[in-house]
This record gives sequence, C-alpha cells and structure tokens, in this order.
Amino acid sequence: MLNLIKPMPDLTCFKAYDIRGRVPEALNPPLASALGHALVDVLGARQVVVGRDTRLSGPALRDALVEGLRSAGASVTDIGLCGTEEIYYAAANRPFDAGVMITGSHNPGDENGFKLVRSGAVPVSGDSGLVAIRDRVGELLVEAQAPLAAPADLPPLAEDSYRADYVRWLLAYSGADRLEPARRPLKIVADAGNGCAGLVLSGLAGALPFDFTFLHMEPDGAFPNGVPNPLLPERRAATAEAVREAGADMGVAWDGDFDRCFFYDADGNFIEGYYCIGLLAQELLRHAPGSKIVHDTRVYWNTQDVVRAAGGVPVMGKTGHAFMKERMRAEDALYGGEMSAHHYFRDFAYCDSGMLPWLLVATLLHRSGRPLGELVAERMAAFPCSGEINRRVGDAPALMRLVRERYAPGALHADDVDGVNLEFAHWRFNLRMSNTEPLLRLNVETRGDRALLEDKTAELLSLLEREGGAVTA
Repeated sequence: MLNLIKPMPDLTCFKAYDIRGRVPEALNPPLASALGHALVDVLGARQVVVGRDTRLSGPALRDALVEGLRSAGASVTDIGLCGTEEIYYAAANRPFDAGVMITGSHNPGDENGFKLVRSGAVPVSGDSGLVAIRDRVGELLVEAQAPLAAPADLPPLAEDSYRADYVRWLLAYSGADRLEPARRPLKIVADAGNGCAGLVLSGLAGALPFDFTFLHMEPDGAFPNGVPNPLLPERRAATAEAVREAGADMGVAWDGDFDRCFFYDADGNFIEGYYCIGLLAQELLRHAPGSKIVHDTRVYWNTQDVVRAAGGVPVMGKTGHAFMKERMRAEDALYGGEMSAHHYFRDFAYCDSGMLPWLLVATLLHRSGRPLGELVAERMAAFPCSGEINRRVGDAPALMRLVRERYAPGALHADDVDGVNLEFAHWRFNLRMSNTEPLLRLNVETRGDRALLEDKTAELLSLLEREGGAVTA
C-alpha cells in the first residue's frame, strides 16, 4: 500500500518575532508564496505594503510573496529597495492592513528573512499571530506544495515610494531641519555598508549643515566590502580609519536594512550601544520630563542612573523588537533602547529606527559643541561593561541552570527576565539564549571597577568553556 502522507515542511525559519534562515534551504519561493497567502488568511489583510533590502535572493522572494498575497485576494504596494523603518513608516501612516520587509539584516549574505507588521506598524510576533501564520504556511505547503489557485482577476500590484515624506519627518522630529549653519560644520563619516542606508542618506544630506564623507553608499547585495554588521569587530576598521583620515567629529555605520546605527568618536573608537541609550534618553527627556524610558535586561545601571537624573522613569523590558514595542505601548514610553543598537520612539509608532538616533546625536553635537567621546567618557568610566560576548554551546538551557545555581546564592537580586540576571553589590551579569541563533550571550557590568569587570567576565567565560564546551561564535 502506498504511503500518501506528505512530509511536514521545515518551518524552523519561524523565530520568536520574525522569520529568517538560509536560502534556499529554509527560505525559498514556495514558502514565500505560502506566507503571502497565510497573511491574508490569518490577518485578514487586504492592503499590504512590501519592501526588500539589497540581498540577491530578495527579488525572487518578493515575487513569490506578492504572488501569494494577490492570489489570496490582497492588493499589494511594492516600495522596492528600502529600509525596514520605511515599511514601518508606510504601515503607520498609510491605509495598509499589513507590511512585509524582506531582509536578512546583518546576517550572512546567503540568508534572508521576513519582518511582519499589522496596520499601525504593530509587530506580528509569536503570540500575536506569527505562530498561526506559521501553522497556516505549513498547511498550505503540505496540502498543495503551493498556495491555493489564484482567482481569475488578481487584485492590483502598484509601485510607490514614501521616502521623500519620510525624510521630511526625520528632519522635523530630530530638529535637524532647524539647525543654523555653524562656523565649522560638523564632520561626519557615514558608512552605508552597501546596504539600503545610502538611499535615505542621499535625501537627508542636502538638508543638513554637516560635512559628510560617504562610504559604501551603493546598494549591492553581493556585499563587496563584507556583510554590513558593525557589531563584528572585524567590520569596524574601515569606518574607524575613515573617521581618523577625515578628521571627522563622528562616524556612523548601519546594518543592511538600517534599523540600527553604530557610532564612532573622533578618534575612531567604537562606542557600545549601551552608552548611546543614556545619551538619547537624556536628549529626549529635555523636551518631555517625567516620561518613561524602556531599556533591556542585559546592561542597565548606566541607563537607570542617567534617566533618573534627567527626570525620567526607567522601565525594564524584554530583549527583542516585538517585546520592546509591546512594553513601550503598555507604558506609553517616550523612548526605548537596547544595547544591540535598536532604538525605539513613541512618535514613530513605537518602532525602531536607525536614522533618528544619529540625527539626534548629530544635532546634540552641533548644538553643544562638545565632542561625542567627551559626552560618553564619564558614563563609560562610571559603569564599564563587557559588551555582548557570544559563545556556542552544546546544551544552552542546562548551562544556564548551572550558572544560576553557581552564582545565585551570593546575589542581592536574581530574576529570569530574558535569561539569567544576577546582581551583586558592585557587579551584575545577564546570560541569555539568542532568540534567533544557537548562541549564549553574556553581558557583564560593574560600578566603576574595570578590573572587576575583566575578572568576572573571564571567570564566567572560563566556566562556560569548562562546563559547556563553549567556543567563540
């Protein structure tokens, strides 16, 4: 007797709050087409905006996604090459029921993904529709190995752009459109990383009283200068050197879909995203004292100290863009920041932006005349941190339990919000599993004691290697 049971498709590309994986093993046109159909079935979307980053697999995934959406009865507006925040802007300011960004962000070039939002740019995560969408995708792939048959008259497919409107909004919100020319223009090195950031930077530059040196502005999904991920130390050298050569006041670099930006001071030193959270919170609280500021669990002593001193209320949120946005909406928070360089703004539909942070910081430098390095040096000394250290391990949950058991008895505070958080009198750490990769991530901070920071970081890494076989990611 023939076995007519069809194998279940591999849907491991569905993560906690987005979809990502290798192409074509995990992500491919049949899955993208089924995803489009499932968005209509599960969310009831009838008007959908779609965009993509520069990755070479993007056009094929876009075509299949659009086919699935239209075959299920949705009209589609394609805004082409763009950043994730341009999808957020469209979903928040135009009558769309959903938005889809096709992006691999900072991941290797052979990977891609989908970020999903509802009307108002509200994220679609595991407990707000993503699980149901995943299950529907699985049903479609099992039932027919393809989406349902398309109706005779497909809904329309349009091409449009809202970039000019978005650029105007960025300039107005940041206050950059009201800056007076300075006697010596601020010098900025801007590294687009061959992602999509250059498309918006070109629109911003002419309206700003700054002197720019641009790097890698041409969108190129082959990433001839390496995948744009400034969190990797080896990806920072070109930007840092350009800052020094240009005698710039500041350097900025972006990841592929530019929902994150990364800062360098005038000496080319990379500034941990942690300290930028306090800087941005302080700047925004000048105009809205008493507001709530959401921060993630990994490192937060500096943020809490700065926010309270500036008259704000610090609130802890779980790491991950869907979780941060949910907490910000619940608290009506003015701003939220993650040390991974995601920065969220209430007036941007609680979404993250890689353009607003550098505009706000540049505006602050222009207004104050103070160097960026000087603005963060005091905070770095007061609360030194390890930066996020990634390690691959065999059994991450078991190793996290072991670390908690080993250190919790001496802790003054312990919680399990997004991993293991243990706090002592002069130091604390967070150990968590990645939501998207098979990694353990360690962050350590101290109260003004760099020697203690180095000692405890080495101690924890040694434990991970000895007990869990951890290797450098």
